[in-house]
Amino acid sequence: MNLILYAATVLIWGTTWIAIAFQVGEVPVMLSVFYRFALAAGLLLLWLALRGRLRRLGARDHLLCALQGLCVFCLNFYFFYTAAAYITSGLIAVVFSMAVLFNAANGVLFFRQAITPRLLVAAALGLVGMLCLFWPEIRREALGSGVLLGLGCALLGTYGFSLGNMLSLRHQRRGLDLLSTNAYAMAYGALLMLALVLASGTPFTLDTSPSYLGALVYLAVFGSVVGFGTYFALVGRIGAGPAAYATLLFPVVALGISTLVEDYRWTPLALIGLVTILVGNAVMFYRPRARMPAPESQSASGPRSAV
Repeated sequence: MNLILYAATVLIWGTTWIAIAFQVGEVPVMLSVFYRFALAAGLLLLWLALRGRLRRLGARDHLLCALQGLCVFCLNFYFFYTAAAYITSGLIAVVFSMAVLFNAANGVLFFRQAITPRLLVAAALGLVGMLCLFWPEIRREALGSGVLLGLGCALLGTYGFSLGNMLSLRHQRRGLDLLSTNAYAMAYGALLMLALVLASGTPFTLDTSPSYLGALVYLAVFGSVVGFGTYFALVGRIGAGPAAYATLLFPVVALGISTLVEDYRWTPLALIGLVTILVGNAVMFYRPRARMPAPESQSASGPRSAV
């Protein structure tokens, strides 16, 4: 089951970049994010209500769902889209891969979870692999105030994502329904993003082209409802640190698709990065099969009689 959740998360979030690319245009980014999570929350709340699976929460749980929405479904995207104006997508992907370390550190801080040597080795391999994968983009960056601002926004977005992981883990440890808390968190995140849209004076527009609307539905249903559902379920089952290792594979899937549809060419250094990430993935999740104890041999005279 864990493997299915992990693979689904990687494949879904590794393909969302295509849908996001279709949304870049006349609609402001913050408004597109609001549309995405408003639609996702509405669909999930309606589905849960119709099936009688929408669980009631206490006031404190609603408050923490709102905080989760702020961290994951609002500020996370706001900071990353802001960072994209100053640094390359490759550098953003490298920074986001630090979610593995942030989750491990926050797991210790909030839940006293141990950081295993396996996690540290896998995280180091993953980060080195990401640097190799995007080194040509990173090398072109000239360090300046804009780049530092972009890096700061990307780090804030990543840490916000990690805090949202901790809140989801808290919900699950308290026995709260995962889908219900996700639905409420998305709804609160959409409302908070709407507040940012109104505060910034962003004009309300909607692209009614099939490509934009199709991308919006894909991002809302698969990228949000399904993607975050499988990811947060994984956080609850295997821990926030190992689950966040999936963030290292999103760019690999995206580049794989880009190879097919955009003629992306793999360099030797990028291939080294890919192999290093996959090795780190193996270190994280490989568990050698336990050896069965050999049956005790009986003497040639047969079992001894009891005395």
